[in-house]
Amino acid sequence: MPKLRRATAWFIDFALVLALAAALAVLTFHRISALVADVPELATRGGLDLLTSRGDVIGASEGFGVSLWDKAVLYVEEAFGLLIVVTFLYQWACLSLAGRTVGKGLLGLKVTPSLPRRAAVRAAVTTAADIAVYAVACVLLLEGEFLLSVAVWALAVAVFFLNALPVFSPTRRSLADRLAGTAVTGLGIGTGGARNERARARA
Repeated sequence: MPKLRRATAWFIDFALVLALAAALAVLTFHRISALVADVPELATRGGLDLLTSRGDVIGASEGFGVSLWDKAVLYVEEAFGLLIVVTFLYQWACLSLAGRTVGKGLLGLKVTPSLPRRAAVRAAVTTAADIAVYAVACVLLLEGEFLLSVAVWALAVAVFFLNALPVFSPTRRSLADRLAGTAVTGLGIGTGGARNERARARA
């Protein structure tokens, strides 16, 4: 069942991304915990704000709290950014060097052709559909942009299905495949699409 094998390969690769996300979440939690537990820089700043507040203790403490929040949000945003970059590099490096990700390799699948430029386009579209747009929505929510965050979440779902649903078409080529000019082959999967792609490449 070709479609089941492609779905299984995607789940394996996405599980690796989720493992990375979990590791980054733990790291970010420890960074924020350390920020709250050991804040000499922010405490000094808060003390100076208090001394220059002319009695506005509430305003000074509010500024101190905002500084803590801003730092915590920055750490979370950095984690999302790193997740996107590492996911793209994983996809691009695997496709460029081996023509397959870990998931596709385990299921006997291969992406052809595996030229670095095409691999980069495919990796970018796959990363956007799987991770990046969702990450942007989460960052917008942290920044207090609730309505924009909801809109981007809806866009993320749409991009995911636009990328995934064409796999169930006769050509079995995802949006990432179409934009990159690639096809997934292996053990009888997508051989016709691969031949057509090679013919277009020669032309």
